[in-house]
Amino acid sequence: MKKLMSLLLALSMVLALAACGAPAPETTVAPPETTAPAESVPETTAPVETEPQLVVDTCILKEADDKMLNTYSVLAVNAEAPFVDADGNAVADVALNTAGADALYQWLVSQAALDVAGAFGVEEYGSNLFYVKEDAPVYTGEIAAATEETKTIRLSTTTSVNDSGLLAKLLPIFEAEYGYTVEVYSAGTGKSIANAKMGNADLILVHSKSQEEAFIADGFARVVEGFEAERTSFLYNYYVLCGPSADPAGVAAAATVNDAFAAIAEGKYTFISRGDKSGTHTKEISLWPEELGITAEADSFAGYTEWYVSANTGMGACLVMAEEMGGYILTDKATFLTFVANDGVMG
Repeated sequence: MKKLMSLLLALSMVLALAACGAPAPETTVAPPETTAPAESVPETTAPVETEPQLVVDTCILKEADDKMLNTYSVLAVNAEAPFVDADGNAVADVALNTAGADALYQWLVSQAALDVAGAFGVEEYGSNLFYVKEDAPVYTGEIAAATEETKTIRLSTTTSVNDSGLLAKLLPIFEAEYGYTVEVYSAGTGKSIANAKMGNADLILVHSKSQEEAFIADGFARVVEGFEAERTSFLYNYYVLCGPSADPAGVAAAATVNDAFAAIAEGKYTFISRGDKSGTHTKEISLWPEELGITAEADSFAGYTEWYVSANTGMGACLVMAEEMGGYILTDKATFLTFVANDGVMG
């Protein structure tokens, strides 16, 4: 069954690449050993109808630019942090599972977890979805097993590690070995951090350096035993700029990703923005020409709404919108490959 699923996923990828103009790999079909006589086939036999294979038209048009690096970090929440509610009012009596947070934090950067994360996607997609940073620390100490008081861990994280399937691969291994149950809150980095600031998370796994540093500066993070700093960066992949195979803006031919974004704006071609202050949204904002003045605030793109769509939702939903609207979109490569393999359907 696993081999069949892998074959179907690989076929989806080949068809999607073919839609973007990439040549499909050559195949050779051996002729059958015997051929039935023509007269043995009734003249009234109706042609066999096959259901057409859905092919995602949205393609990767620009990647491998240095400005498209996407780094993931884990941070443990400080129990003594100045927690606030959604209105900014102080919140008291916040109870954090620091022991459980330490265990998951330490395991995520253990060799066992790094090996799983580094190999994730290769068998299914023929490509790494995540890479282990060369300078990532590797935790070799003991990891505490769960107790009745520490068995539930709340992880606040970004949609990319969730929608790509990475957490579904990692967490069951951790839970089975150490006895914990990990409750996952998945949203954009901004919302995931805000959730932690309300005291609703024991640790965060996100991908926006500036927001992570602000989280630390505001007193919300702590140093976990065995590490030297509050923030541990251990995985990375790349953002990719995607769009319709026809590529009316000429994104694929642009010299840099900044030139590609300028071409989209100049031609007023539909662009789907996360619009949710996520790590992807933060990266996208940094790539537009400065003179456009696009920020996370709605007023900054009020004059561009004929082509700039601020969706305020997750990566999977935004990819579906881009496909349906024939628009351009910035996404992490892991979620995009999952989107293609699922024929454009994201749960």
